[in-house]
Amino acid sequence: QVQLVESGGGLVQAGGSLNLSCAASGRTFGGYAMGWFRQAPGKEREFVAAIGWSGGSTDYADSVKGRFTISRDGAKNTVYLQMSGLKPEDTAVYYCAARTNGYLSRHDFDYWGQGTQVTVSS
Repeated sequence: QVQLVESGGGLVQAGGSLNLSCAASGRTFGGYAMGWFRQAPGKEREFVAAIGWSGGSTDYADSVKGRFTISRDGAKNTVYLQMSGLKPEDTAVYYCAARTNGYLSRHDFDYWGQGTQVTVSS
């Protein structure tokens, strides 16, 4: 069982930056792939970024490529999402997710956090 707790959300002006963190419990965190997803009001949840178990492979949605960076720290059992050049359309609840299959994927995540709100004002 893995528990995920996100932090770092908030209100920021367009063009600004935020850094999200996701702290994971569980001894097998190091073998899991991790991902970030988001859900805006009235929209379906969408993929944002993912990182493989080793941290050597990453994947990004086209809408955030070049602006967001996903990384992980195995010693701290934490995955990060550094967001820069934020736009009002990035406003959403951001969710951290863990996938027991450690290979990079946008799908089939097994554990989810409660989410953290990111609001970008214009």
